[in-house]
Amino acid sequence: MRSDRDEPTRTQLCVLFHMNTFALNFIVSFASALVLHELGHFLAARVCQVPVTQAGFGWGPRLFSFRAKEVDYQLRALPIGAYIRMDMQALQRRPLVQQLFVLLAGVAVNFILSALAWGTFFGTLNLVLAVANLFPLYQQDGWKSGMVIFRRVFRRPTPLVDWSFTLSAGVLALTVVASHLFSC
Repeated sequence: MRSDRDEPTRTQLCVLFHMNTFALNFIVSFASALVLHELGHFLAARVCQVPVTQAGFGWGPRLFSFRAKEVDYQLRALPIGAYIRMDMQALQRRPLVQQLFVLLAGVAVNFILSALAWGTFFGTLNLVLAVANLFPLYQQDGWKSGMVIFRRVFRRPTPLVDWSFTLSAGVLALTVVASHLFSC
């Protein structure tokens, strides 16, 4: 025999509904922001005639793939990232402005989406992704753009400058964390 205690209350059902709605919103917003960010790089590369060889969503083992117009499109098992693989030698032969255009196109897309969706979770997420990608963290768009600029200024790769720039974000982060931990 069932009792009233076995039945979920209206409040419990409401909480469960809102939790599921938030989870679905987060997943769809995050996946959309990542794909649109990479689409920015993809379209900028096409405009600058830099060959794109691969476009993917997710990490880990490949679940599904197809090839169209010399690009291998892939869906991977863990939906926590997206990427575009392009011919880096062709990109490096382009003028500096075109290189920066391709490298920063994803950030620009995230900034535009954050402005269009201002005040929503999707808008906030895009703003966070755009700003985070501008920091000179290894392999982020800001780091890649900085490396392109430094190599153009020095007319060649310079290991001391490369490493200094690469480590600068880590040193900055440690400084900020230490200042908050030790400030009384």
